[in-house]
Amino acid sequence: MIPEPIQHYLHEQHVPFLRHWHSRAVTAQELAQSLHVTGYRVVKSVIVQADQKLWICLIPASATLDLEKVRETLGAREARLATEDEFADRFPECELGAEPPFGKLYGLPVLMDGGLEVAEDLLLRAGSHEEALEVSVEDFVGLESPRMASISLEQPERSHAVHHDLHP
Repeated sequence: MIPEPIQHYLHEQHVPFLRHWHSRAVTAQELAQSLHVTGYRVVKSVIVQADQKLWICLIPASATLDLEKVRETLGAREARLATEDEFADRFPECELGAEPPFGKLYGLPVLMDGGLEVAEDLLLRAGSHEEALEVSVEDFVGLESPRMASISLEQPERSHAVHHDLHP
């Protein structure tokens, strides 16, 4: 179930959302499969440590985070995946691996892959491996004011697939 603080945050900020129950899915690609959607429609939060500061990086489930692009974008000396021990206490009511991208709620800045701007909506984890949230890109950007940059590894057919899968 989506933790109450997340639901309260979205209601308080007047951000409409849809809830999607699904069979237990640990990876973002499993989430896409259980919701019967393409991995380009589901986004995942990847927690990164850049020069001793935690960031939430939001990328398509089908993509891989490019840590070098993250480092360059943030002007950091180093960027690496954070360990669960480094961030678990930041998301106390959430299941590990289901960290939501709501940085303002959890006191973390958000870096969002620019390729997600073409989507109409985002299917994302919100603290649970058995329920996902759907919010519009416009509402998410308005809520979180994420820093936007190309932070995913280049994948062939990516822009083509995003266009067709998200804009029927």
